[in-house]
This record gives sequence, C-alpha cells and structure tokens, in this order.
Amino acid sequence: MDQTERFLDPILTWLAVQGVNLLTALVVLVVGWWLAGRVKAWAEHYMERSDHLDPIVESFLASLVYYGLLAVLLIVALNLAGVQTASLVAVLGAASLAVGLALQGSLTSLAAGVMIIVMRPFKIGDYIEVSGQAGTVKSISLFLTELATYDNIQKLMPNSEVWGATVTNYSVYATRMLDIAASIDYDDSIDTALATLKTLAATHPEVMAEPAPAAFVDAMGESSVDLTLRVWVAADDYWPLKRELTKRAKELIEESGLSIPYPHRQIVSQKAARPAA
Repeated sequence: MDQTERFLDPILTWLAVQGVNLLTALVVLVVGWWLAGRVKAWAEHYMERSDHLDPIVESFLASLVYYGLLAVLLIVALNLAGVQTASLVAVLGAASLAVGLALQGSLTSLAAGVMIIVMRPFKIGDYIEVSGQAGTVKSISLFLTELATYDNIQKLMPNSEVWGATVTNYSVYATRMLDIAASIDYDDSIDTALATLKTLAATHPEVMAEPAPAAFVDAMGESSVDLTLRVWVAADDYWPLKRELTKRAKELIEESGLSIPYPHRQIVSQKAARPAA
C-alpha cells in the first residue's frame, strides 16, 4: 500500500493542479470556437452592406478573420493547459515560412487576385487586352482570371500576370472612335472623295453626330491618295460598323466615278522581247 500511495500521490497531485488547467483550457477552446464563428458571421454581414467589396473578397476576409482567431485561441488554450507554446510558435513560424517560399507564385497570384477584386480595374463582361491576351472577362477568382477570346476559346491567366501588366479595357467607355481607310487615284478629285465619305457618315443612323465625323487626307501613297473617314460609334457597335462602313465606302467611291488603285504587275516574256536575228 505504501508503494502504491507513493506512486499515486504525484499523479493525483498533478491531476489536481493540471486538471483545473485542462478544464479551463477546454472551456476557453469551446467558448472561443463559438465566439470565432459569431465574429465571422458578423464580419460577413457587415461587409455585405458595402457596395465596394466583391462576394469573393467578403468570403475570403471573413475566413481569414475566423482562422486567425482560431489560431490565437489554440495557442491560448495550449498555454492554459501547461504546454510551452514558445517553441510551438517558433516551429509554426518556420513551417509557415517554408510553405510561403514553396507557394510563392500562388501567394503572389492570391494577393494580386485580392487587389483586382478590390480595386476593380475591370469587371466581368468587359473586353480587355492584357499580357498579350485579349478576350471577354468571364470570371475573376482569387488565383485566376478567365478570358474568352473572340473565337470562344478559354484563356486562364494567373492574377500575378494580370495585376502587374498594363490592361487595355475596350468596354469601360460607352463610345469609341472608328477610322475607315480608303484610297483614290492621283487623277481623281480629292474633294469629291472626301464629300462622298462625309455623306456616308452623315446618312448612317448608327454614326454619332457628336463628335462630328471628319474626312481627311491621311497620306500620299506610292500609287494612291490615302483618305480616312473618322467617326464615333457606340462601343458595342464598333466591329459591325467597321465592316459595314468599309464596304459602303468602297461602293460609294466607285458610284461617284472615282477609282480605287491597286498594284499592277506586268510580265514580259524574254523570248518575246528578244530581237529577231
């Protein structure tokens, strides 16, 4: 019995002291877990009231707050339970550094994705050109931006390549300037050609009256006088009108008795050109 008592006394003493600590740590862990969930729900509700945050960012920030609180809660609970957390924090810090270095590219895209969603340089449905790729924005996630090209091919771009590059957004403004190129022969009347192009712009219902259309001589080519018709159109009508106005410009120039020059090539046979003996 004496040996049993000597063996059990230290254990009972340790349980008497640490039992309270373990119970306290457990209570703190359970209550803290519940409070972290409530804080996450409150953060999501608060951010939903803002018109400047995307739902993706709202979910990400709320989850970041939630798991950050859980990490702090776990360290506090282990400390209350008598576990030395200094070495644990050091190990977690080293592990986090190693993971961060291994996932450096992904974390860069993550940070860029947050910046894109918060700053909104473009939105879903915009037609953009970035890093040599052009297409309609289909989705923006924390890591990738999805584009659909004009021929409906999917392009997935890391957000690090999007945020760090110059973005050309063709959809941000409601109107666009459209230039239609045309050429006439040097013997033709420039005034007649310019008047023809102006009539085309003035009579087309989808060409804007303001800013006013303009027709001018753009260059003196090797075999032609190069003209430009400059008009303003709705951004959504840019490509259909470019094709239509180019076709109509050629037809009206020819109907006006003007000619559209094009290179001619003359082939001379050496046999035919050899003088007779």
